Amino acid sequence: MTHLPFYVAAWLFLWGLYGAVTSRNVIHLVVCLALMEASTYLVLLGVGTREDGTAPILQGTAPGAKLVDPVVQSLTLTDIVVGATITALLLSLSIQAHKRFGSLDPKRMCVMKR
Repeated sequence: MTHLPFYVAAWLFLWGLYGAVTSRNVIHLVVCLALMEASTYLVLLGVGTREDGTAPILQGTAPGAKLVDPVVQSLTLTDIVVGATITALLLSLSIQAHKRFGSLDPKRMCVMKR
């Protein structure tokens, strides 16, 4: 078992975390959060991968053949769909924030005025 997907996932997560912490733009923040979420795809696929595994299609495979876990693949697909939905929601909220506050800088957005 290779550890490369886990190293790449950790690198992507830390890169996205650094970008999210230092972000001065809401759009940049959303992209960094999407990058952090992309690291979870690699973790899930790294967990469900077998070096000598085949696709989980049972027709035409020999009995006792090593198969890749289809549950992890479906969880990864679900993660992608949920991530795209959340990214679209955050981008639409950032558009509304720009219309309301006139800026995408989080420090210039004031929620409450006295």
